[in-house]
Amino acid sequence: MTAPDRSTDALHVDEPTVVANRLSKWFGAKVAVSEVDCSFGPGVTGLLGPNGAGKTTLLRALAGLLTPSAGSATILGRDPGRKPAAYRHLGFVPEDEAVYGHMTARRFIRWSAAMSKVNDAGAATVRALETVHLTKDADRALSTFSKGMRQRAKVAAALVHDPEVLLLDEPLNGTDPLQRARLIELFLDLGQQGRTIIVSSHVLAEVERMAGRVVAMVDGRVAAAGTLAALRDAMSDKPRLIRIDTDRPRPLARRLLGGEWVESVRVGEDGIEIRTSDARALGLDIAAGAREAGARITAVSPEDESLDSVFRYLVNPR
Repeated sequence: MTAPDRSTDALHVDEPTVVANRLSKWFGAKVAVSEVDCSFGPGVTGLLGPNGAGKTTLLRALAGLLTPSAGSATILGRDPGRKPAAYRHLGFVPEDEAVYGHMTARRFIRWSAAMSKVNDAGAATVRALETVHLTKDADRALSTFSKGMRQRAKVAAALVHDPEVLLLDEPLNGTDPLQRARLIELFLDLGQQGRTIIVSSHVLAEVERMAGRVVAMVDGRVAAAGTLAALRDAMSDKPRLIRIDTDRPRPLARRLLGGEWVESVRVGEDGIEIRTSDARALGLDIAAGAREAGARITAVSPEDESLDSVFRYLVNPR
């Protein structure tokens, strides 16, 4: 039987490093993940979904920490649950605390390096501490750290053996704005280096800042995958919301209401918002409408291109 060609499938990438093959996981009668079939490659992919969507279960199954009830997961062609050698290439940051409070950050990260059989654990520990900006606090007990600092220590421990694949489950929880910005910059840099970064989050703005590709989960299943723009474009049956900034909102609104593709118009003091069934047709009509209304247009922008908007469509398609 010939394998299906997935080269143009939004759920799959051309050169996969992490693969979920019809992966399901259930706990008794509860189905946490159901038939997830997708792959990930170099760069940053956001694993998006509300709490309870199945993101943590999927990441743990990909990391080999949970055995799939059906299907399989591989990292660089290996099943980490059966071939521990895969862990030499994998870093994992769990959502839970997963640190030993009595240890200093330095000892915790060096212990992780030793577990990964890093040749020069001391030098690797120093590099990891520097990477997450924890050098000056390296010899403090983790129990004295804030949640955001413990998150950075977990990231450092996951990076200490220089893995090709990094699985991050809500890594920005508890971080302050500066810590969050630095971690996002780090993840983007790692992705640009050609590493595979999968970042789980229920915070839409975080995913939007980090990820070039999004895999959205709802109720244990993959609801959609692709770039943000591709996800929104795929929802061709959903009206688009377009904002037009203009000095004559009311005359322009009256003129554009004549288009059969315009479903509604909301007029403000310095612009209008149009809900349209055909954004392309509206775009072609705006210039002519502005001339006829004697209006000067200063900006035209989509109001529903954010992940927040896309996710609302996915969760509530009607």
